[in-house]
Amino acid sequence: MTISPVDFASLLCSRLCHDLLSPVGALNNGLELLADEHDPEMRQRCLELLNESARASANKLKFFRLAFGAAGGFGETVDSREARAAIEGLFSDNHRVKLGWLVEDATLPKPAIKALLNLALIAGDALIRGGQLDVGAESVAGQVEIVVRADGPRIVLDQELRNALTGATGDAIITPRAAAAYLVHALVAEGGGKVQVSDPADPVLLFGASFKVAKALSR
Repeated sequence: MTISPVDFASLLCSRLCHDLLSPVGALNNGLELLADEHDPEMRQRCLELLNESARASANKLKFFRLAFGAAGGFGETVDSREARAAIEGLFSDNHRVKLGWLVEDATLPKPAIKALLNLALIAGDALIRGGQLDVGAESVAGQVEIVVRADGPRIVLDQELRNALTGATGDAIITPRAAAAYLVHALVAEGGGKVQVSDPADPVLLFGASFKVAKALSR
């Protein structure tokens, strides 16, 4: 299935707005409570909740800037430590997902970073009761290999996301929920590769992708 650039941009914007609605809404509610609260202890609790919501919003924006946006200021490659910090920030609030980082390259091409981040997002969301999220990647002579593994007490990956990752969408309409999965498929397909997804019956969720990226330009 082919999606026009305008429609795909709309899907990504919808996904971003959906994920930011909760922490931003909490900020608004916290400010309203703070305006009406006069008890010192309750005001302190409101301030703590406001701080948590602001941090969650900032973490999500940092992640989506790299995962969905142009990541301006990084050139054609991105420091892999930025990707790690973005993933850690995204899942830091629930304290349920533990990250294992298996990326030794100091930098990775921007398309690789985007694919890696979005695969981590999808795998982390699939760990609905928390668990271990392992992310590995390397780039050799323009060929990028990415492996993401999720292991936990309960793993749920909807068929819509599975189809979007592998390109088996047929005539189905891509929803904002599957925007990240479709983005991974598009990035990998552009590099002549395919996304591999473990069987639903497997005890762990495993993503794999190997594809070519354009030679990075030095800036």
